[in-house]
Amino acid sequence: MVNLKEKPYYLNEEQIQWVENTIAGMTTEEKIGQLFVNMVSNEEERKPENIKKILDTYHPGAIRYHNAPKEELWEMADCLQRTTKIPLLIASNCEAGGNGGTQGGTPIANGAAMAAIDSEEAVFKMAEISAREAAAVGCNWNFAPIVDLTYNWRNTIVQLRAFNDNPDDVIRYAKSFFKGMKTQNMATCMKHFPGDGTEENDQHLIMGINEFDCEKWDQTYGKVYRELIEEGVMTIMAGHIALPAYSKKLCPGIKDEDILPATLAPELITGLLKGQLGFNGLVVTDASHMIGMFGATIPRSRQVPQAIAAGCDMYLFFNDREEDFGYMMEGYKNGTITEERLHDALHRILGVKAALNLHTLQKEGTLTAPKENLSVVGCEEHHRASKEFADKYVTLVKDRLHYLPMTPEKYKRIKLMYIGSEATVIAGMKFESNDKNIIADIVSQLEEAGFEVDSEVPAKKGKIEEFKKNYDCVLLILNVQGFAQYNTMRVKWDEPAKQPWYMSELPTFVVSLSNTNNLIDVPMARCYINSYMDHHESFAATLEKMMGRSEFKGRYNENVFCGRWETRF
Repeated sequence: MVNLKEKPYYLNEEQIQWVENTIAGMTTEEKIGQLFVNMVSNEEERKPENIKKILDTYHPGAIRYHNAPKEELWEMADCLQRTTKIPLLIASNCEAGGNGGTQGGTPIANGAAMAAIDSEEAVFKMAEISAREAAAVGCNWNFAPIVDLTYNWRNTIVQLRAFNDNPDDVIRYAKSFFKGMKTQNMATCMKHFPGDGTEENDQHLIMGINEFDCEKWDQTYGKVYRELIEEGVMTIMAGHIALPAYSKKLCPGIKDEDILPATLAPELITGLLKGQLGFNGLVVTDASHMIGMFGATIPRSRQVPQAIAAGCDMYLFFNDREEDFGYMMEGYKNGTITEERLHDALHRILGVKAALNLHTLQKEGTLTAPKENLSVVGCEEHHRASKEFADKYVTLVKDRLHYLPMTPEKYKRIKLMYIGSEATVIAGMKFESNDKNIIADIVSQLEEAGFEVDSEVPAKKGKIEEFKKNYDCVLLILNVQGFAQYNTMRVKWDEPAKQPWYMSELPTFVVSLSNTNNLIDVPMARCYINSYMDHHESFAATLEKMMGRSEFKGRYNENVFCGRWETRF
């Protein structure tokens, strides 16, 4: 059973009494409801009458939402906290800035960009800004930082979101992230236990597998988790990732076909994380609509309660509220979830709420920050910080033929080639790409700098000599993203004329605004730059450096060369 007086809660007698009294006063339905994190999907569900209906019927312990304008999210949070009987954890996904918590939030720097800067102070500042903007819209729980290790350059899920493949770096950065978050009344949630980054699969589409043996895992991922648990992280997100070596060690005789992702594996959550590593905090599952869990070898009717029985304390997202609530209730009634396991989970959930003093803030009517605090979201100060970060993280990987600097005097007429993305899937919903706006911003910045830009996509290559006569260089922008759609991301040359035939004809500058490993598809690039982010400040900093107005300061990880010899020259 959890000890609420110890790390990471450190509750006093009054706080513990609130936890005990609250549990004692709950109905069975309310206890089951506390296990769920409910997704508020759209404007219709944000309406006060619908919020009240969800709270009254399903009694969720926490809320997550799809991003929306800051005013709408503040109204939702205020309504939720005024309506709920037990104060809610309201979660954001601020891994790289306030943009993970609200539309109009400030993008600062993702994990890979932070590692390119290599500054604990910078990570602190990024987390501080993220916390400010998330707290302003009513959040008190952040699903970050990412503490995975990018050992496989093909990995698409955490290649940009994680810091890098150095456990000591990840520990340093994560500790700074925790401190930045603590500037607000915010619980952190590091993810994804037992660790992503060894393979290329996306758990949105298939169960992940961390193939490290026990000794190697202990020296890498295990080291990260041990250090950060000791640091006092309050919550951990379990991934839909199997760890066969430890499942076999802790469950001798287990068959390969019976190995499950951590979210459903008691030997990994109860045995390894809470037992061997001594984690006393709250474990939440990764999103349950992901096929890594949904497509497991047992039906969802068993998955829902088994996640809690395995040692997870909260279940991230209903598929269908009525159905999943019924599955959880049936799992409790048939003994899959024991009375002891249920009460342990409830103590951990309410322990986090008590540690944040949500019960006291509820009495005071201050669970949601004053509405005027919304002015901090996307404010000028934060965008100045975003610009400062971009100046530090933009990374020159190679310029073998010394094409740089790219100036109007040398390369007046630019042919812009842009490879973007079709869409992204977030929490089970598909969102179209923002490519048109990004292209327009890039063209605008180039023209302001004195270049002539042609961004039209020709139907075919045409005559090469005419092409060389019309342009002085090519700027190839790669913004390849496929979150929750592909297991391995590669450049998709969506138009024949965009294919890199021009690299042997004109100086070509390749800039990636997202994945860092695109050299696998353009190894012949003589000049290649990683910009990590696709927002205005990122390209502005990139352009400044390409024009020779400031130096490149970012450091690259060896993963950029994709383990190939031909990508280096």
